Amino acid sequence: MTNADLAKLVDTSDEWIVQRTGIHERHIAAPGELTSDIGIAAAKAALADAGCDAADLDLVLLATSTPDNTFPASAVSIQAGLGIHHGAAFDLQAVCSGFVYALATADGLLKSGTFKRALVIGAETFSRILDWTDRGTCGLFGDGGGAVVLEAQPEAEAAGRGILISQLRSDGRYKDKLYVDGGPSSTGTVGHLRMEGREVFRHAVGNITDIVESALAATGLKAGEIDWFVPHQANKRIIDSSGQKLGIDPAKVVSTVGKHGNTSAASIPLALATARADGRIKRGDLVMLEAMGGGFTWGAVLLRW
Repeated sequence: MTNADLAKLVDTSDEWIVQRTGIHERHIAAPGELTSDIGIAAAKAALADAGCDAADLDLVLLATSTPDNTFPASAVSIQAGLGIHHGAAFDLQAVCSGFVYALATADGLLKSGTFKRALVIGAETFSRILDWTDRGTCGLFGDGGGAVVLEAQPEAEAAGRGILISQLRSDGRYKDKLYVDGGPSSTGTVGHLRMEGREVFRHAVGNITDIVESALAATGLKAGEIDWFVPHQANKRIIDSSGQKLGIDPAKVVSTVGKHGNTSAASIPLALATARADGRIKRGDLVMLEAMGGGFTWGAVLLRW
């Protein structure tokens, strides 16, 4: 759905959207296409890239705010769709920070020895919870999915590869700045996304830079050593402002927001997939991931590819 397509539905324009967000288009799930369907497609692509079979997995973790059903977890539908009948599968909900939270969770479970190989997915159908009469939000979000395969490899960890550190934060005082006005225990309905854009922007830049600096300080690394900065794709102005504040070379910033819009928990794995496919991210590269979402939740993961 291009900005021109969107302008046919609501009072907006390509110029207005691009100037404020950097978004040119977004993708919308087909009628009847579920979050789990998108997750299965992303999972198959990740498994092919990793060179392993679904049967090799013993953990499926889905980050999403738009599950197929209130329950069961959409992760079990993905597990079944991949033909996996062992191990565990569950959803994790931290809105736009979901993929970072899910990576940190999977990393902890793998390092504990509980599981050996995990599939971590971010998939969303945000188009289903948008108010298509609200031009302040409906042009920002899109649908999509991405995934990665993680494997416990002590020898790789000893060599300094893999997830080096995860830092997660939340502050529920700001819940009303970005939320959905419905739910099973409140209204009995799904509801629609509501956002105070200026407040979210103000908190986003500060929280993102603080968490990235904290992750770097914990590892003794410097911003200049990062090969690739892969932020949550919410808004080009947030991405640019955060990169500048951190002193990261713009050439090292992976940005796909113009093509995908904000796909919430799917945005980081979509950006990773893009940078992998075009050859930017290579083995041994130092990659910083970060995100902030409703709650507020925010976090960063520093990894050596």
